[in-house]
Amino acid sequence: MEIILLERIAGLGNLGDTVRVKTGFARNFLLPQGKALRANEANRKRFEAQRAEIEARNAERKVEAEKQSVDLDGKEIVVIRSAGETGQLYGSVSTRDIAELLAAENFTINRNQINLKQPIKTIGISPVSISLHPEVEVTITVNVARTTDEAERQARGEDLTTAAGIYGEDIEAAARPDAFFDPDAEYEDEGEPGEAAEESQPEA
Repeated sequence: MEIILLERIAGLGNLGDTVRVKTGFARNFLLPQGKALRANEANRKRFEAQRAEIEARNAERKVEAEKQSVDLDGKEIVVIRSAGETGQLYGSVSTRDIAELLAAENFTINRNQINLKQPIKTIGISPVSISLHPEVEVTITVNVARTTDEAERQARGEDLTTAAGIYGEDIEAAARPDAFFDPDAEYEDEGEPGEAAEESQPEA
């Protein structure tokens, strides 16, 4: 299907371009989202008649997006979730979760603006890009942790997806069999099993 773009679309073209796309992509996304018009004669005339107004609105939205990007670009948000020792979450962090956390800090972001290919399913720090405008994109940091303390440790660069990372290096030493045996210590000779019992028996 041929369409007329009403804004810049990455990989397709700029505002006013006539491009050919798959019918499903146009019908399910571009047309209902108001990002394009069907490229027929009536719509071409309509677009040319309103081109100046469309470009002006686009410029205004770009300016607003650039203002918002100043506070949002590079921002870190902390998400507290339950997870196992390997860091696997009991659930996931979705675009909806990120949008709600940003809304709590007075950022109006639609979940469709958040470029997350798949939900986050492990603890750790993930860079996530957000499209504030077709020509304005920022990147935030999503710090997923079990507790706020662990989030701070992750922010300092610690890896908390292993037992050693969570509890410290000593946990690995304590888990070794030889960690419980001191070769320099003096141990009493308890003899063979049963010897103590035999010695304690009274003579007949």
